[in-house]
Amino acid sequence: MRDVTIDNVTDVVIASLGDKAPIGDRQREVMTSLIKHLHGFCKDVSLTHGEFLYACDYLARAGRICDDKRQEFILLGDILGVEVLVDMLTHPVEGNESVSTVLGPFYRENPPVLPKGASIIQKHFPNEETVWFEGYVRDAQGKGIEGVTLDVWEDAPNGLYENHDPDQPDYNLRGRLVTDADGHFAFVAVRPVPYPIPDDETAGELLRFMGHHPYRPGHIHFILAKDGYRTLVSQVFDADSDWLDDDSVFAVKDSLVARFEPASDSRTDLKVRFDFVMKAQAATAQLAAE
Repeated sequence: MRDVTIDNVTDVVIASLGDKAPIGDRQREVMTSLIKHLHGFCKDVSLTHGEFLYACDYLARAGRICDDKRQEFILLGDILGVEVLVDMLTHPVEGNESVSTVLGPFYRENPPVLPKGASIIQKHFPNEETVWFEGYVRDAQGKGIEGVTLDVWEDAPNGLYENHDPDQPDYNLRGRLVTDADGHFAFVAVRPVPYPIPDDETAGELLRFMGHHPYRPGHIHFILAKDGYRTLVSQVFDADSDWLDDDSVFAVKDSLVARFEPASDSRTDLKVRFDFVMKAQAATAQLAAE
């Protein structure tokens, strides 16, 4: 096709798919839709060449920021609500299983393995409130599941995760636990506080362009995994936290909000009870490291 016009360019590009090398059905489906929507967007907003060049530069700058501590493209996807949408498409809720939500950009693999009831706190802060967090992991029939691995992580009372704070010990406020024979788990943490997602660099540029804020409500992250069950990536939110109704990454779900109540003993300041329900399946899905 020599005479490419504004009217036929979309069809010309789609027709080129697989003309020199075979591609799979899923590749063709994804690329066809991407081309249609991308071309449609350009036409809808009458995108200028200067804006196109700015977008290319923007993506190049986002790529240069990415390293083992910051994945800028995941952050941009969070700000645009893409990660939470993809999560809901990938993990539709069925029956009484627990709701999943975004993994986020601060997860670290291989946290310390801890016994039930241990503390994930390695450094204390003057304004912290300690929390006894416990619950049960059950199947859809209500039976406790033994041997579920729970990865947990949260921000410190200064609003920073340890891998973004050189003054915190390595893997502070992170841990890995295993449920007992009844499916019970417990650990000591601190009350999570609201914090701004990184709003410098390209993420901040996008937030300012959208006229949106960078804040997230206080929450604790969880990954629950066991062979024979679908891996669950979720968060538990503090019911009294700011920004619950206006999360910057749109990840709050009503069923994931828990009440942090005064503890009945002197072990911690607060206590939380939160249970999870995991969906059985033939094989556990692999979680992509982010």
